[in-house]
Amino acid sequence: MFWFFASAVLLVFALKYRYPYFIKEATYFYRVALVGYRLTKYIKSKPFYSLVDRFLDSVRKSPHKAFIRFQDQTYSYVQSDKQINKIARSLLKHADLHEGDTVALLLGNEPMFVWICLALAKIGCSAALLNHNIRSKSLLHCFTCCEARVLIAGPELQDAVEEVLPALREQGVSVYILTDHVTSEGTKSLTDKIKQASDEPVPADLRTNVNFNSPAAYIYTSGTTGLPKAAVITHRSLWATASFQSICGVTSDDVLYICLPLYHSAGFGIGFAGAIERGSTVVLKSKFSSSQFWDDCRKYNVTVIQYVGETMRYLCNTPKCVSDKVHNVRMAIGNGMRPEVWRTFISRFGHVNINECYGSTEGNLGFLNFAGKIGAVGRVNFLHKKLYPYYALVKFDKEKEEPVRNANGFCIEVAKGETGLLVSQITQKSQFAGYARDPKQTEKKKLYNVFEKGDIYFNSGDLFKIDRENFIYFQDRVGDTFRWKGENVSTNEVSDILTNATCIEEANVYGVAVPGYDGRIGMSTITLKKDLQFDCDGIFSHVTTYLPLYARPRFIRIQKSLAVTCTFKQLKGKLSEEGFNPAAISDPLFVLDEKVNSYRPLTHDTYQSILEGHFRL
Repeated sequence: MFWFFASAVLLVFALKYRYPYFIKEATYFYRVALVGYRLTKYIKSKPFYSLVDRFLDSVRKSPHKAFIRFQDQTYSYVQSDKQINKIARSLLKHADLHEGDTVALLLGNEPMFVWICLALAKIGCSAALLNHNIRSKSLLHCFTCCEARVLIAGPELQDAVEEVLPALREQGVSVYILTDHVTSEGTKSLTDKIKQASDEPVPADLRTNVNFNSPAAYIYTSGTTGLPKAAVITHRSLWATASFQSICGVTSDDVLYICLPLYHSAGFGIGFAGAIERGSTVVLKSKFSSSQFWDDCRKYNVTVIQYVGETMRYLCNTPKCVSDKVHNVRMAIGNGMRPEVWRTFISRFGHVNINECYGSTEGNLGFLNFAGKIGAVGRVNFLHKKLYPYYALVKFDKEKEEPVRNANGFCIEVAKGETGLLVSQITQKSQFAGYARDPKQTEKKKLYNVFEKGDIYFNSGDLFKIDRENFIYFQDRVGDTFRWKGENVSTNEVSDILTNATCIEEANVYGVAVPGYDGRIGMSTITLKKDLQFDCDGIFSHVTTYLPLYARPRFIRIQKSLAVTCTFKQLKGKLSEEGFNPAAISDPLFVLDEKVNSYRPLTHDTYQSILEGHFRL
């Protein structure tokens, strides 16, 4: 017996020496196999087993367990279920909803957001998750493209609703505000109706026809062109995203801290839906606060946190404190963390298992860095390609913005160490549901005849490279989108808004890198209308009125004419590389300065202040 155990120990050590990631890899694939088994069982179950059913199982199993902790309030699973029933019954009675309808939500992070989503699911409806930062044309577009019959908004967002209310009334949309009383004609109160409703269980036959391929939600993504697109999130896709916590090793005993917006796939899918799949407790924060983050973690005994790269950088930039390592956080799940931030975070806040990952809202493929390799988003091997849709990195022509094809018309895989475009095969099991009411943009995300005639692949729009150890690293984003402060920004959408300003004739928007910051910050090269000057105060007022904080161009460059291709497409690559250094650019440069509520000339001193981190961006 002794020799048996000794041999087993020696075997483990030998495997670890020869294959240093063997144990972590085996654990990862074991968890993936369990998730696959569960999802297969759910698919075959009659009737369809949804996340609502998983939530109701937790209500029966642990009725008094905390489901949501928000500010100083705690709501158990059974308390939440009763509130959900009241909301569902109110909407059935007053909004005349039926199975298959869509309701748009314009809410911040609060328990009501979660409860309304579950209430809609109980009656077989889907939720369109509107970004509460958008306004005017963008807001109306997002609402319209999901074909919602009802809009539910928070009272603090009533001004945004009133901007588009005439158009909504023309479409016959019912608008509800989460308040007891309303003053605006064309809106209705909802909170008072919820209070009067019964909390008796909602019959399951109200969602009889819901299946794995039915829309569960619509989540908006800027994509590569134009206004935001409503990515269709089916129940199959939501289950897959919700299972991500399980693959990371989260259990029902964990306490998850969500400070990312619930209208995003990370907060909604991985966070909220993942907590339901695990049957765990959620600590919900209205918005991220670097100064309150660790105090909240200690107060609520948080064990798992979510992040985007910027939030981790903000935490590392807070003043050091003796209590930095005093917390129970054991795991972090997110994406976009720079290697230097990763090292600083671990060094300062103690050993936290970082689960850096990659996945797009509408995509059919994701990666997880289960091995903890700093900077990587995952590790690939033959098992990964067996369990997930076939994917590859292919050569990409940045000038033509399309994959390179060989003499036979097929794409060419890059060698290890080379950067390539990530593509993943679309199959019956690995679907791409596309965008609501936007077949043109849906088609743009598909690549045909990639490796053989007749195949179809999803174009991620992202560039990666794989090293010799098979770790995969995100490199850049192609097309007309850049990412800043955890948000995707559509350059075309910002351009359209800029050209509505009085003095601007044309605008070319792109992202530029700033040392020490994640992603790329917005910059625009513009031309001015004849005989007009650049209106610093007026443009500041215009962008702050019509654009959310993360989408506002921080730098503006003025030229006499904009460079375009032979097909009149604006050139962005060279401008992006040139950046915003006044010593290297002879054109007039301006920077958005929130301290003076205006744009002001970008001087060499200001440029140095930005590089040194003293000027706030």
